[in-house]
Amino acid sequence: MTKNKVLKQTEIRKKRKSIKLSWGWFFTYSFMIGLVAFTALPLIYMVSTAFKPIDELFIYPPRFLVRKPTLTNFSNLLTALSSSEVPFTRYILNSVVTAVTTVVLTVIVSAMGAFSLVKYRPKGSDAMFKIILAALMFSPHVTQIPTYMVVNSLGMINRYSALIIPKIAVAYNFFLMKQFIEQMPDVLMEAARIDGANEWYLFWKIVMPSLKPAWATLVVFSFVANWNDYFSPLIFITSQAMKTLPLALQTIAGGLSIARAGAVGAATFLMTLPTIIIFTLMQARVMETMVHSGIKA
Repeated sequence: MTKNKVLKQTEIRKKRKSIKLSWGWFFTYSFMIGLVAFTALPLIYMVSTAFKPIDELFIYPPRFLVRKPTLTNFSNLLTALSSSEVPFTRYILNSVVTAVTTVVLTVIVSAMGAFSLVKYRPKGSDAMFKIILAALMFSPHVTQIPTYMVVNSLGMINRYSALIIPKIAVAYNFFLMKQFIEQMPDVLMEAARIDGANEWYLFWKIVMPSLKPAWATLVVFSFVANWNDYFSPLIFITSQAMKTLPLALQTIAGGLSIARAGAVGAATFLMTLPTIIIFTLMQARVMETMVHSGIKA
């Protein structure tokens, strides 16, 4: 009887603990869901504004959600940005070309540079890495004047190369890739060399697949930074046909009439949508990289 009572009391205590634990998790998840919902409010409002008709845009008090969604704002945006000289698709093409090309090149260059610096250890590698760390201390705006002088001297003003080449070798991208490559075992690469793999095969078939979380993170960071870049096209681009989407939208938004005020919301939606899609697809890889590289998100 005594043993049965002890067992019953133990079971009761376990049930109480499980109840307390479940309630604790319930409040924790409720708080996190509420926090996520609060954080998502600006995005929800942006999407709602993009589809609001003109009468809902200027109603007072303002409405958070749209009641009569319309696509008129997007047609007004096309009308505002399209002309006989430069169509709207040209701005999209410029942004896509510069952003995608920069992302691909910065991933390749950062991976190659970090791999050679970590695994081959050339002379002066420590000094080179210290220079890279020192470059992280400077704001990008501090280097705009010397960057402009270099770009101008190379004759790249008003070209795609002016928006691509200065953004390929980024100190932060190199640092992030180096932190991840340092955790790769040398035994794996030595085994590949013994099997007859050359250095190019080793890099493309073994190293790059192993670095998938790292370069997926670089894809997100680099794409978001280049897609939303307004300052570089403003400095390096003088032709209307070479402007990227952020610069074109910011330039024309100031001249929109009240009847086309919804086009600003549509433009904001179009600018934000690709970055949201990219981050959503790469989110798991980004979190994995932050864990393995020792960088706190």
